[in-house]
Amino acid sequence: MEFEDWEPHYCEILSYFGFDRKGDEEAARLLASLMPRDNLLSLAALTCDNPVTVCGNAPRLKNELDKIQGVVFAADAAADVLDEHGIRPDAVFTDLDGASDRLLALNKEGTIVVVHAHGDNIALLKYWIPRFEGPLVATTQGTPLPHVHNFGGFSDGDRAVFAADELGADPITLIGFDCDDEDVDPVKHGKLLWARKLLSLIGHTV
Repeated sequence: MEFEDWEPHYCEILSYFGFDRKGDEEAARLLASLMPRDNLLSLAALTCDNPVTVCGNAPRLKNELDKIQGVVFAADAAADVLDEHGIRPDAVFTDLDGASDRLLALNKEGTIVVVHAHGDNIALLKYWIPRFEGPLVATTQGTPLPHVHNFGGFSDGDRAVFAADELGADPITLIGFDCDDEDVDPVKHGKLLWARKLLSLIGHTV
């Protein structure tokens, strides 16, 4: 999705949650300065014309692992569920709030970590980015910068689906998504509502 097509949705999201665009832009500039490398071409080569399964982190994920086909994208802590079942994700999409030493190890083993910058994770970016030794891709939900990309999407799971779509995956399978989960706090509930709305823009019903 081109940024001019994404931006109206982004502005709606900012208004809905009361988020600060300046904070997102500051975080994106920081991430750009911290990134030791940009492995977008590796992510694109992995994805283009290949089947991709995007794994959300809903509790149902562990019961849907038999649906996995092709390349595996994990939304943040969904990587832990996959890891516990002996599945190493090919890429993990994260804003680092679920980062761990195990994620560092997966990255060192070759998992591409797609790190997202937003106004609330500046401290996490400073702490974690210098520790990754493997392939990295940087993303923002605001205006893209050189080597900081915007594929569309807002939370970790829907960003992973947008990236798969933008990079030419075919087909895309979604597992571990539950936008009807009522056992969440109001902010998470809002994110699930937006995930459903955004994913429908690219043909996915969740």
